[in-house]
Order: sequence, then C-alpha cells, then structure tokens
Amino acid sequence: MNIANRIKAQPRLGLIILAYIAFISLGMPDGLFGVALPSIRTSFSVPLNAVGAIFIASTAGYMFSSFNSGFFISRLGVGRVLAISCALTGSVLIGDTLVPNWGSMVALGLGAGLGAGAIDAGLNTYVAAHFGEGLMQWLHASYGIGVTLGPLIMTFALTSLNSWRAGYRIVGIFQLLLATGFALTLSMWNQGETSPTAEQPQRLTDYKTPMSETLRQPRVWLSVLLFLFYTGAEVTLGTWVYTLLTESRGVDPTAAGFWTGSYWAMFTVGRVLAGLYTRHVRANTLVRGSLIAALCGALLLLWNPAPVANLIAVAVCGFAIAPIFPALVSGTSQRVGERFAANTIGMQIAGGGLGGAIVPSLAGVLARQFSLEVIPLWLVGLFVTLLTVFQALSRQKTEKSVLPS
Repeated sequence: MNIANRIKAQPRLGLIILAYIAFISLGMPDGLFGVALPSIRTSFSVPLNAVGAIFIASTAGYMFSSFNSGFFISRLGVGRVLAISCALTGSVLIGDTLVPNWGSMVALGLGAGLGAGAIDAGLNTYVAAHFGEGLMQWLHASYGIGVTLGPLIMTFALTSLNSWRAGYRIVGIFQLLLATGFALTLSMWNQGETSPTAEQPQRLTDYKTPMSETLRQPRVWLSVLLFLFYTGAEVTLGTWVYTLLTESRGVDPTAAGFWTGSYWAMFTVGRVLAGLYTRHVRANTLVRGSLIAALCGALLLLWNPAPVANLIAVAVCGFAIAPIFPALVSGTSQRVGERFAANTIGMQIAGGGLGGAIVPSLAGVLARQFSLEVIPLWLVGLFVTLLTVFQALSRQKTEKSVLPS
C-alpha cells in the first residue's frame, strides 16, 4: 500500500470505528429504560398502563425522522445529521433527569425518537453507500453490544449511585461526546458526497431524488413491507417466547429465561459471523437461505415434539434471522435502483419501527383471543409472507434486467 492509500485508509477506518460506536450508543437507551422503569414509575407515581404513552411518542418521532432521513441527508449531509441527532438524543436523556412530571418525560420521548431514527437511518444509508455488506453486518452487531451495556449501566446506577437518573446522565453525556466527535469529523463524512468523477463514481448519498418521486415507486413500498414484516417477526419472537414457554408449555422460568437469552445470543453471533462470510455469499442467496432457515425454526416451535425442541427452535430462529436486516439494507439499491436507494433506506427503517410496534401487538391480541400457541403460527405466517414478498421483488428485478433496451 502506497502513502496516498494509507492516508486515505486512515480516515476511512476512523469513520468505521465512529459508526460502530454510534450504533452501540443507539442501543444503550433501549437497554436503560427496561431496568429503570420500576424506579421511574415510582418517581413520577404513574401506573403501569401509562408507560405506553412514551412508546407512542418515541415511535412517532423515530418514524418521522427515519422516513425523511433521505431529505435531511441531501440537505445537510450525513455528518451534520448524525451530529445533530446525537446532540438531540443526549440532551433528551439528560432532560429526562430534570423534568418535574411524567407528561414532560413523555414529551421528551418524541425528541428521543427523532434523534434515534435519524442516527439509525443515517448510518445505514452511509454504510450502504460507502462500505461492503460485511461491515454492515458488524454495524448491526454493535447495536447488540449497546443493548447489553445499557442494563449494566443502569444496574450500576441503581445499586451503587442509588438513582436511575445517574444512569441516564452517563449515557446522555456519552451521546453528547459522540455528537462532538461527529461535528469534528464533518469533512471526513462529506468525502465522496461531491460530484462523481471517473475515479469517484456516484454513490447513493450523491443522488438528490425528490421524495415525491420515490413515493410513486411500487417496488419501494414492497421493500418497506419487507422491513415491516421482518422487524415485526424479530420483535414478536423476542417479546413473546418467554411467556409462551412459561405460561403455555410449562417450562421452568429459569430454563425459559436461558432459552430466551439463547435467541439474542445466537442473534448476535449470527451477525458477527455473517460479517465474515458475506463476501462469499450473494446478498439475495443469504436473505433467501436465512428466511428458509427461520421458517424451519418457526415450524419446529409450532410442532413442539419435545421440550428440547423449544431451545433448538429459538436458537435456530435467532441465528437464521440475524443477517437479514443488514443484508436487506445493503441490497436496497438492487431492489429499487440507486436513484431511490437513499430515500428508500430511511423509509425502510421507518417501516421497521412501525412493524416492531404493531406486529407483536397484533400477536398479543391473537394470543389473548385464542391462546399463546398462536404465536408460533403467527411467526410461520410472517416468514412465509417475507419469502413471498422477497421472491416477488427478486423476480421482478431479474425480469426487468433481461428486457431488451
């Protein structure tokens, strides 16, 4: 490697590390809230059913910013969007520790969602435009690190500092430091965002396609549906498997907790390993194979021939679905075309946020109406739907590519 290439590679490596740290920070607040919730409810004297308001507020903000991330990036650039979003998220976390009542915390939840959605969609767009699929897989694996660190930080705050607010302030300060990091590296993030040349081909973030034009593309909406159903399936299994095992199948709570943990453990392992073998496997082949394997795991969970089958089924599903989301993000331009990819990635992230909210909720409604055993059947239906939509998009793209010009 000559000196010029070494100089070029150093900022590239720095941006990769910063992107991974940002995704770790994206997962931290998600891990904080669950552990802090009992203390938060006590502080503000609110009942359990009031908690839904903060989820609604944060989901609304998340969907708005991620859906419109293509517009924001085209106007401000990726670096500024990330710097502003991290500053907003950090300010909200610290603000949560200062507000006098629950209503104010719910209002701040909207800001938290706005920041998180822009960070999520912005980083996904940037990595899809500038790096390979292996790095995309590791980017999403780093989110799992953040989700793991969040509860540990909050547990330390509650046990050693006797305050849930201390945990929020620690992560809030970390977010503000990260925003400073993005602000100081704006010139590095903007590299490659200028007009393309023979040596520098046009990237996804170089297109300034109007959102109105993107919204008229049927393939864009089918691609959004993929993310809605996929995220819905991922969250449904993670949310309901413990309840299914303990309340419907009589599994010991300790064992059920271990088996549920195996889902997230295999999920993280799957993404780490996927970063190694994606160079040797085509994205469409990886997604198709993963969906088929996940369907087999869901069918085994539905069949339930023996208690140990639950563990195998949950682990198989976790490992199988791990690479799907990053691979779908990386393959966006192949499904919808490069002109629409930047806008579509943001729409897909928004669709995933919506799916993560409504699909598990519908599963809960069905479980209450019939029984918890409807959960595996619901998962089977989701994976069959995902395979159908993905095959339709792949087939249409293939047919379009062979049409005479």
